[in-house]
Amino acid sequence: MVHRMPAERTRERTAPVSAARRRRLRADQARQLADLLRRQVLSGTFPGGVLPLEDTLGADFRVSRNTVRQALDLLRAEGLVERQPGVGTVVVCEKYAHGLDRLQGLAETLREHGAVSNVVRTAGPVPAPAPVAGRLRVPEHSDVLYIERLRLLNGLPLSLDLTYVPMDIGAELIGCDLENTDVFRLIETLTGTRLGTADITLEAVNADAHSAAVLQAPRGAALLMLERLTHLCDGRPVDLEFIRFRGDRISMSGLLHRSV
Repeated sequence: MVHRMPAERTRERTAPVSAARRRRLRADQARQLADLLRRQVLSGTFPGGVLPLEDTLGADFRVSRNTVRQALDLLRAEGLVERQPGVGTVVVCEKYAHGLDRLQGLAETLREHGAVSNVVRTAGPVPAPAPVAGRLRVPEHSDVLYIERLRLLNGLPLSLDLTYVPMDIGAELIGCDLENTDVFRLIETLTGTRLGTADITLEAVNADAHSAAVLQAPRGAALLMLERLTHLCDGRPVDLEFIRFRGDRISMSGLLHRSV
């Protein structure tokens, strides 16, 4: 029987732990690098959409080539870049910036990126469920206008919008051009009053079968869900929306001010 010294046994026990720690540290570094590269990819930093060579990235960020490769693998898995023989790693996806510091319709927000069009899937009165009635301050089960639209940017599916509007405004909206005009603009025109503020909640949700089919996204893919309750400038709530954005085509940005 071979008897190992305590120091040897300690080294044997700690060797797998040390290896795991090295792998974890490399994975942490890869994730950190992917975060930095993602912002550069989406902001158009790289000329011609071609990323620098792996050795160059490693030198610039002071990480190993293996770490660079792992970071690029993460970006490839997100569909942001691809490896092209003879060219290198190239940007293959564009995300459009959706500002969160101004109250605008989608066409207003993305006007610099192309034409926003709408496919109106349904538009008509429905009894207001209790959560909708409460948010819009209308009697429960009274009619509200329900609109479901597929929003497209340059012909590509971008978001699926579910909208509830009080019926005194909604009745007039039914006859409006919902395919080519933002609901925000129509509400302001019909009421003669400017929109004022909106309460928003942003979270990630998985695409259900219906949303995935409409947005032409993989079932279970991560979507950005924006819930928004918009008020007129006099404080009246007039528009409750549940908007599912394709996460691979949109990014949210804004300017926040600290108050103490």
